Amino acid sequence: MRIVAIDDEPLALENLVHSIIKADEFADVYGSRNPEDIIERVTDDAIDVAFVDIEMRTMNGLNLAEKLRMINPRINIIFTTGYSEYTGEAFKMHASGYILKPVTPAKIEEELSVLRFNEPISPAPLLDIRTFGNFEVFANGDILQFQYSKSKELLAYLVDRRGALVSNNEIIANLWEGEDIEQSHMSYFKNIRTDLIQALKNAGCEDAIIRQRGYLAIAKDRVKCDYYDYLDGVPGADKLYMGEYMSRYSWAELTQATLQFGSGK
Repeated sequence: MRIVAIDDEPLALENLVHSIIKADEFADVYGSRNPEDIIERVTDDAIDVAFVDIEMRTMNGLNLAEKLRMINPRINIIFTTGYSEYTGEAFKMHASGYILKPVTPAKIEEELSVLRFNEPISPAPLLDIRTFGNFEVFANGDILQFQYSKSKELLAYLVDRRGALVSNNEIIANLWEGEDIEQSHMSYFKNIRTDLIQALKNAGCEDAIIRQRGYLAIAKDRVKCDYYDYLDGVPGADKLYMGEYMSRYSWAELTQATLQFGSGK
């Protein structure tokens, strides 16, 4: 289940996210204090549930919920608030739930058990990623097309990091290795990041990328990758590595050396 959570108070948000994870340890939870972040997340991803604080400084939670419903009519809205006076408005909006603070795992578990829309949104198709030899990506059987070659390299770098969150500056330092990190590189990076997200979205695979403010990561459970199969000991995967790994990218040489040492090739 994919869940977003918003509260503009840092400690309240921390408790909310912690309580959601306690209530459902398998949930994919994204928390933010910024309404625009949540709007962007719901726009880009198939989100099942949104926990929304009603009293916020930058945007009223009821207004935010309306925006989220316009983007995804089947999203479950669960309001969190310290005030009972909003129950009527939440009822009119056909909200899936209403939690009076303090938020607890028990309260969240109860609301998640009676969701208005309880059919999880179908997951996007898996990306098929080949790293041995040259890096290549397939979606729905076709080679994934990018506007910029660096967009493909960005995806390759995230795959190499195996699900670890990577900062924008780290990505720039590696993709433009040996060059000063200038504003022009940051501008170009934003272009290739947008291109990557759009290419994945066009293929119906946008959930293959995890985005947090200033960081990116590959969602390992949304890709099929020869490198990951090799590391996991999947039968037959050991025969796929023939001594080359992402051969076009200099930053991949460390992983290549590790593979060679481990395989004895």
